[in-house]
Amino acid sequence: MRQRGSIVPKEGREAARQQRARLSSIDGNTAEEHDQFYRDHKLLLVLFRVLAVMPITRSSPGKVTFEWNSLATIYAVCFYLVTTVIVLIVGHERMVILQTTKKFDDYIYAVIFVVFLVPHFWIPFVGWGVAHQVAIYKTSWGRFQVRYYRVTGESLKFPHLKVMIVIISAGCLILAILFLLSLCALMDGFYLWHTSAYYHIITMINMNCALWYINCKGFKIASDSLSDCFRKDVEIECTASMISSYRFLWLTLSEMLQSLGNAYARTYSTYSLFMFINITVSVYGALSEIVDHGLVFSFKEFGLFVDTVYCATLFFIFCDCSHKTTLKVAQGVQDTLLSINMMGADLPTQKEVDHFIQAIEMNPAVVSLRGFVNVNRELLTSAVTTIAVYLIVLLQFKISLPKEPE
Repeated sequence: MRQRGSIVPKEGREAARQQRARLSSIDGNTAEEHDQFYRDHKLLLVLFRVLAVMPITRSSPGKVTFEWNSLATIYAVCFYLVTTVIVLIVGHERMVILQTTKKFDDYIYAVIFVVFLVPHFWIPFVGWGVAHQVAIYKTSWGRFQVRYYRVTGESLKFPHLKVMIVIISAGCLILAILFLLSLCALMDGFYLWHTSAYYHIITMINMNCALWYINCKGFKIASDSLSDCFRKDVEIECTASMISSYRFLWLTLSEMLQSLGNAYARTYSTYSLFMFINITVSVYGALSEIVDHGLVFSFKEFGLFVDTVYCATLFFIFCDCSHKTTLKVAQGVQDTLLSINMMGADLPTQKEVDHFIQAIEMNPAVVSLRGFVNVNRELLTSAVTTIAVYLIVLLQFKISLPKEPE
């Protein structure tokens, strides 16, 4: 492996490139050797298999697959059927409360608890239904890291990512338990045994946010490493062939970022919809209580605020980490390209620099859920605006209604 701090003769660099060029990114054993990203975030994939959400497996070296007749899928179906029975039992009790309650605050709570059960029934559609595309996306990481090594001469590393994933995974489980126990304590009619239907759902919601964050973190690290290697190579030897190889490597990374959104489009479209509905209902319930009874913060109102803050925080992380990643992917290499002295470069090198800049402009790094929406801070602001409009309409409608005698 080349040491970046030392000056290697041109003949030595060329010989090393030729040796690395023999590596095949589609060779399973080679991809397995360089796929550090899979090894670091393997724990997340295991937890998703345990929750029966994403039954993908490492079927062979360097390849992630999904099969309907695999043991992981069979386990997922059995786990789903058992939890469905529990969800239906608890859901029936919540629906009875929803149909029989007369008080407004109890009605709002019943709606929230029913809404929290809905993600369970999305699992076959947003989990198993996209597992094949997710497996292709996961496999592409191994191939990218082989190409990264071929171009840069260094293996792609993800410092502290594995430790971060262990901490986040434990935090997701603890947060789910604390969240449900707090709602159980703060809200009437939500018994402790009812929480059995919600643990896997809340954990799944937390883990989906963690999975998106880790994927975005991986892209940020890969972008920083790529731009750093590109800058150092330009300082040592600015040639047309070198810039061309980095251009194709960057395009591969940009395409992978787009494939992230395409692979998880169903999952995070429904995820965003769930957050939108939950935040709207919770804020409306809390504001309605304030309109009716003034600023008297009861346990019920505090429970609604807990629900609002919880969902808003997860939705903010989802949008913000995507926004930061898209900014990072092109920034480093773009700065290096603009710093190249074009007057001192030969004509082929000048053309490659122009092609690289055009490639960045024509292939912007965006995270799109199959074209339906771009995941960035604009999604966050548009969601806040839409929620505010709905709340104004709902509160105006509530105020216009005649008050019932207490």
